[in-house]
Amino acid sequence: MIDNSTDTKRVAPEAPEAPDNDGLSETPLSRSHLAQKHHYPSISNNPNHDSRIQIESQTTSLAVEAAVSIVINGIHYAVLMASPHQLEYLAVGFLFSEGLIQHSHELLDWEVTHLADLASYQKFAQGSNDEGFDSASVEQSLQQFQDYDIYVVELVLSQRCHQRIQAQKRQLAGRTGCGMCGITGLTQALPDLSAYSQGYLKHEHNQQNNIDNSQTIAPSLDYLLALRQQVDAAQHTHQLTGAVHAAATIHNQQLYLFEDVGRHNALDKLIGWQLRQKIDVSCVLMTSRLSIELVQKSIRSQIPWLIGMSAPTSTAVRVAERYGLGLAGFLRDNRVTYYTKQDNI
Repeated sequence: MIDNSTDTKRVAPEAPEAPDNDGLSETPLSRSHLAQKHHYPSISNNPNHDSRIQIESQTTSLAVEAAVSIVINGIHYAVLMASPHQLEYLAVGFLFSEGLIQHSHELLDWEVTHLADLASYQKFAQGSNDEGFDSASVEQSLQQFQDYDIYVVELVLSQRCHQRIQAQKRQLAGRTGCGMCGITGLTQALPDLSAYSQGYLKHEHNQQNNIDNSQTIAPSLDYLLALRQQVDAAQHTHQLTGAVHAAATIHNQQLYLFEDVGRHNALDKLIGWQLRQKIDVSCVLMTSRLSIELVQKSIRSQIPWLIGMSAPTSTAVRVAERYGLGLAGFLRDNRVTYYTKQDNI
């Protein structure tokens, strides 16, 4: 059972040694915007109540959705639409989910740059080997991009990783709601995850430790309800904007929560944090539906249980069953639905 006094940790990435990191912690996750609210007044028992539409001007908070360019060893690999926070974890988790890195130590260095003005964009364009950048059209491009928040995450990976990138390179223009946009091959979109399956891992673990049987214990309803209560209280950006998802887990009686405008990005941030901290987690709660890319990421990260506040898709359940991932959804005020059978259910 989770202790209700458990602390919440909104994880921030460790500061890199790279010099251009000033102000990263001040990255805005929301911005104010003037809007008009149109509504009917509450209907009362008074038959003469005013039924005219009411108009109110109000200041709202909007979640920032940034274009995050992932550059690996000088190669422009992907562009993700994401919340511009915890970008190191996002990049590491994304590359792990892509199969480009297997261990945290394969990341040798990293730097985050915010392209906020013409000077920063020119500097990036001049040092870029991207054929899409033409020095003659930098100013024109900046005008085109003025409505966007643009961040560049430059990663230096080991030589072995570089070889994987050359073999698997793809151009990815990632949409906020999709974790597979840009994938052109079915084998990339629907990979064989047998080496990451719970059954395979149990067998390997049991052989190494002379164990005859091992169980994947399902989290109890009380545990999950307490976890959801803590996540609801800790999701500050969502409370402010109503436009972000979260991935959360408990480690050492402490809640770790990662928010993003994309549900798959939120899970990648958690996976990146997990890799950087070199820890295992037993259960991850998503504030969204459970779609196939979330299941694939969880299997690859060897997460035993993935829980959603909404429903899973049929494909997500079938793949979870095949590879031994525990899956549950519809975590609400007093209930949860388990979709994969475990020994203690």
